[in-house]
Amino acid sequence: MIEITDSLSIGEDEITERFVRATGPGGQNVNKTSTAVELRFDVRNSPSLPEDVKARLEKLAGSRLTQDGVVVLFAQTRASQLLNREDALARLVDLIRRASVRPKARKKTKPTYASKLRRLDAKSKRSGVKAMRGRPVSGD
Repeated sequence: MIEITDSLSIGEDEITERFVRATGPGGQNVNKTSTAVELRFDVRNSPSLPEDVKARLEKLAGSRLTQDGVVVLFAQTRASQLLNREDALARLVDLIRRASVRPKARKKTKPTYASKLRRLDAKSKRSGVKAMRGRPVSGD
């Protein structure tokens, strides 16, 4: 089990990994070793995550989410397969951890009487400034 928070964890069998060849510089080693990791996690079919966390995770994942509801993370910055795997897993755990935090509910508030007066005063001052920009009225 991969622990996300104290009360939330996902099974290792829910994650699929595929090792592919990394792109970019690295000499001959890049051409013969598969060090890059493509990590996949099926959000919609995960039995470990509550529905509200799934919804927030889908929103947070953005372009990393496929149409089938699978989060795809690609890690290739490190030269080692193990380090890339750990990096991808850490990014997934961080993403799920951020999705597990419930956003604070907004409390409805009314503007105070003084703030209403300040707003109206500022509006009238601004109106006066704009009125002075016009052509002068000739008194002929």
